[in-house]
Amino acid sequence: MKKIFLIAIAFIGGTVFMNAQDIADNAIGLRIGDSDGFGAEVSYQRALGSNNRLELDLGIRTGDDYDGFKLAGIYQWVWNIDGGFNWYAGPGAGLGSYGYKYYDNNDRKVKDNQTFGFIAGNIGIEYVFDIPLMLSLDFRPELAFGNDYNDDLDFDIALGIRYRF
Repeated sequence: MKKIFLIAIAFIGGTVFMNAQDIADNAIGLRIGDSDGFGAEVSYQRALGSNNRLELDLGIRTGDDYDGFKLAGIYQWVWNIDGGFNWYAGPGAGLGSYGYKYYDNNDRKVKDNQTFGFIAGNIGIEYVFDIPLMLSLDFRPELAFGNDYNDDLDFDIALGIRYRF
C-alpha cells in the first residue's frame, strides 16, 4: 500500500511539473486591433501564479471633435501547447468614456459625453521567443451597456506585441 501511495504521489507531481509553463512576471506592450474605435491599446500583463495572469489594456482616442478612453481588465488562464506556444482564455470587464462634438439642427456646436461599461471574454494564442519578446493574436467579444454610443456586442480581434520582464 505504501508503494502504491508513493508511486501515485510521484506520478501526480511529475504531471503537475510537466504541464507547468514559464509565464513572465510582467509584460508590457501594444495590443493593436479595432477595440470598437479606440484602435491600439497599451497592454500590461502581471502574473498571478504559474498559469494565470491579469491583463490591463488602456485605449485612448483623441481628435478635433472627439476624445475618449477605454480600460479593460482580463483574468487569463494560460496553457502550454508546445515549446513557446501558449493559448489562453478568461473573463473580464471594463469601462470607458467617449466625448464628441457635433452640430445640431440650428448649426450650434454641441458636445456630448457618454460613459459605458462592458463585460468581455478573451481567447488567444501567443508565442514566447527566447529573447524577452512575446507575440499574440486574440479574440475578445465585448458586451457593452450604459449608453447609446456603445450599447451592443462587439467582436475585437487584435495582434499583441509585448516586452517580457
